[in-house]
Amino acid sequence: MTYTFASATILLLLITDPFGNIPIFASALRHVPVARRPWVILREVLIAFGLLLTFMFVGDGFLRLMNLSDLSLQIAGGVVMFLIALRMIFPPPPGEVLEPQGEPLIVPLAIPALAGPSALATVMLLVSQAPERRLEWVAALSVTMAVCAVVLVLAERIQRLVGARVVMAFERLMGLILVAISVEMMIRGVKALAKQL
Repeated sequence: MTYTFASATILLLLITDPFGNIPIFASALRHVPVARRPWVILREVLIAFGLLLTFMFVGDGFLRLMNLSDLSLQIAGGVVMFLIALRMIFPPPPGEVLEPQGEPLIVPLAIPALAGPSALATVMLLVSQAPERRLEWVAALSVTMAVCAVVLVLAERIQRLVGARVVMAFERLMGLILVAISVEMMIRGVKALAKQL
């Protein structure tokens, strides 16, 4: 399949899923002062953008240098996504979990919420298919990250508009979908690994 700028941007938006990440960001930023939250979101989006941009240019070489295969990235990503999804579906009681007092940094917002294994694999796929159009893929990634930043900065307004119960139900639903996706990622990784053995 040959991607255009528009189709690559849509593909990246579907994978980074800014609307689906609203519950994750809301939960992670719960203890961050309200005035500080937009800056934390912008920082995490920039970190995700930097990582995806790096993988767009050197990802394939890095995997070869570390002797890592696409399968290991897929299976590891599935495990991490599964654990995050379980916490979305079954959040621990407030008194039974020690939540960090400071701001979240890199994990879980920049990675894996925005720059997860699927997003990393996608940017490498775009470049491998048409390396001469690398600047076009950088532009598509830039548009995607800008949309993510706008949606996530406005997340609290979106939450107020639809209500807390709807957001909570949406978070559980997204957690269920993430569980299914993560299990599928691990199954495909194990199947592909079994074929290689």
